[in-house]
Amino acid sequence: MPKQRIEIEDLKNMEKRIILLHGVFAPAFFDELKKQSPEYVFILEGRPHLEAAKSSAQELLKRGMTPTIIADNMAGFLFYKDLVKEVCLSYVDTSKRGSLCFIGASILVLLARRHGVVVSLYPSGKKVKKEMIALEKDLLFFNGVRVAPKKIKAYVPLLEWVPIKKIED
Repeated sequence: MPKQRIEIEDLKNMEKRIILLHGVFAPAFFDELKKQSPEYVFILEGRPHLEAAKSSAQELLKRGMTPTIIADNMAGFLFYKDLVKEVCLSYVDTSKRGSLCFIGASILVLLARRHGVVVSLYPSGKKVKKEMIALEKDLLFFNGVRVAPKKIKAYVPLLEWVPIKKIED
């Protein structure tokens, strides 16, 4: 049975070979990605609903590619270790000034700029309301169990604007 977990030793062989996926992509994206024959595809989980991980993992597996799912905040470590080759972001809307992407895109763009990594934008495979904000229960509860004290509030925007100058510079 193949290993289910990547160890630190495994990362040593992945320098500049990981493609990071962030967001929910249209199915055509995965057909194009398969043509590139990527060695390693890592999917950011996409909290709070893990929708990005679920949809991307299914699409990749359908095409014979086995991805690795990581916690959203793990991306910084991968950049630090110089393992990222490219960042693929899905967008909900785009213009000449920028793109409306799933939350977390801005930090990925900043990390990519800092480490000289290419950022590519692709249309989302999901119809969303542009003012989407997660509900408190989406962040304060996990599997139906409250994980934060009662008086704690939550603010979780699900989308953010990424200026094109941050992506192209």
